[in-house]
Amino acid sequence: MFYSSSFFLIGGFLLLIGGLLGYFLRQVAAVRQVNSIERKIKSRLESAKTEVKEIVLNAKDRATAIIDEAKNEEKQRKLQIAKLEEHLLKREESLDRRSEEANSREQFLKEEINKLKEAKVQIDAFRQKIISELERITNLSQAEAKDELFKNLEKTHQEEVFSALQKLEKHRQQEIEQKAFNIMTTVLQRYARSHISELTTSSVSLPSDELKGKIIGREGRNIRTLERLTGVEIIIDETPETITISSFDPLRREIAKIAIEKLIKDGRIQPARIEEKVEEASREINNRIIEAGETAVYEVGILDLPKEIIQLLGKLQFRTSYGQNVLLHSIESAHLAGMLAAELGANVEVAKKGALLHDIGKAVDHEVGGTHLELGRKILKKYGVEEAVIKAMEAHHEDYPFATPEAFIVAAAEAISASRPGARRDTFENYLKRLEELERIATSFEGVKNAYAVQAGRELRIFVVPEKIDDFGALKLARDIAAKIESELKYPGEIKVNVIREIRAVEYAR
Repeated sequence: MFYSSSFFLIGGFLLLIGGLLGYFLRQVAAVRQVNSIERKIKSRLESAKTEVKEIVLNAKDRATAIIDEAKNEEKQRKLQIAKLEEHLLKREESLDRRSEEANSREQFLKEEINKLKEAKVQIDAFRQKIISELERITNLSQAEAKDELFKNLEKTHQEEVFSALQKLEKHRQQEIEQKAFNIMTTVLQRYARSHISELTTSSVSLPSDELKGKIIGREGRNIRTLERLTGVEIIIDETPETITISSFDPLRREIAKIAIEKLIKDGRIQPARIEEKVEEASREINNRIIEAGETAVYEVGILDLPKEIIQLLGKLQFRTSYGQNVLLHSIESAHLAGMLAAELGANVEVAKKGALLHDIGKAVDHEVGGTHLELGRKILKKYGVEEAVIKAMEAHHEDYPFATPEAFIVAAAEAISASRPGARRDTFENYLKRLEELERIATSFEGVKNAYAVQAGRELRIFVVPEKIDDFGALKLARDIAAKIESELKYPGEIKVNVIREIRAVEYAR
């Protein structure tokens, strides 16, 4: 019994010790776990603090850079403002000097005028004194002396007086005719508008001269692409911040100018981008052609023409005839024809339409064979323009009979517009025709894709289809074209025939 109770006591004691030992071990493990979590938290806090410091330092650096940039901009603005103030001060001083000079001159003129008035009074008094003395000596008044003089002259020089009167009458008649001619000229010039077309060059302003190198490109590939796609010659010289576009065709010049301006604005100048911008410029020019046609018909007051006719009319903005812009010439002829028809009691609308559309064939005569008159008649018939308008426009070169009164009016209006002083220049038209003839000769050969006359006709640049013309064929083509030019055209100096054959390999990775 004693041993049994001792055994239980010992067992209970051991259990108690085991429980206490387990509790202690759990506490130790919990403390270790807590310490481990604290170390991780401390490590993360340290890392976060480091990142925050780096962010703060970067933010300070960026803030410093922004502040420096703002200071530089402020400095530049101050310099610009200072230059502007200096310019304004100089201009103000110049205006003050001019004002003082003008005041001095005005005072001088007033004094001179007063002197002239005094001299005139003295001369009048002296003249009156002389007349009075003569009247006293001759015992005749001024009127009586004049009558006596005329009577004596008539008696002694009757034939001479009669001859003088005849001469005076003839001279008077010439004066009247000259005055009528001047009045007619003034009336014709009431409708004032510019006649002479633009020069054969256009300028493009550059933000900086650094862009000239980009436009030229590596080994000249960019400028060659531009010239090939637009058919113009691009001149890059020492002129600061400016390049020149040269071509006898205003349409090509305008497309090239718009494309270059778009490339400058975009900033990325390379062959693929150039092709894209030239296409955009071509679409923009087409829209401008439509707008020009619509503006022309609204200005003249004709609102029922087909849209195809209006578009062709807009293309005349980029055509010239003897240096005269064809669209402006057509608009002016329409206004003159309307005025003449109203004065003569003819059909004003038919006369205006006939005059406006008399050169419509020139919109396509460089693309389709035939005279502009025949092409114009076909176009008007194709799009259903009334027969009266066709009869009014077809006789303006007297190739067809004058079938209606409006035909006479259209011919007269066209002649007035074309013959006005400064309206046309024969030499300019001959120059354009020679360049167009050069291109026509080149494109008449098979395998030629495009041909452009550049450098005022001293070079004929020809692009061929590489699948049809090989390298040997390009050499032969150049010789054949040069031979044909020599046989068909007369020109000063020499013409360089430049045949270009390009092969472009394109493949897609999919």
